[in-house]
Amino acid sequence: VQLVESGGGSVQAGGSLGLSCAASGRDFSNYAMGWFRQAPGEQREFVASISWSGGPTSYAASVEGRFTISRDRAQNTVYLQMNSLKPEDTAVYYCAADITRPFTSGTRDIGAYEYWGQGTQVTVSS
Repeated sequence: VQLVESGGGSVQAGGSLGLSCAASGRDFSNYAMGWFRQAPGEQREFVASISWSGGPTSYAASVEGRFTISRDRAQNTVYLQMNSLKPEDTAVYYCAADITRPFTSGTRDIGAYEYWGQGTQVTVSS
């Protein structure tokens, strides 16, 4: 089972980046997914989650209104569109799958996520 993130890179403040997370080896279409990030010297923190259906979403206050999480269940892929990026958004971004049980709306609880990608670096310069 693999979750592979892509789309990271370097951008100036105010710019945009789109991240993708492609899953293989298991069908995650009936499970909630999430994005987390970890800056140097900091703990990994919740960014966004999306329900199994792609309906309900949840965001950290720091990214609300700037980031959008979405998913393509048929492609077993989750996305994170990041707009109006700030230097404080600089971090390694990870996608994760919550397989605690199917058909859930998503959670901010990092402990609920069992499968993780390897991460992709996002760097925002001022």
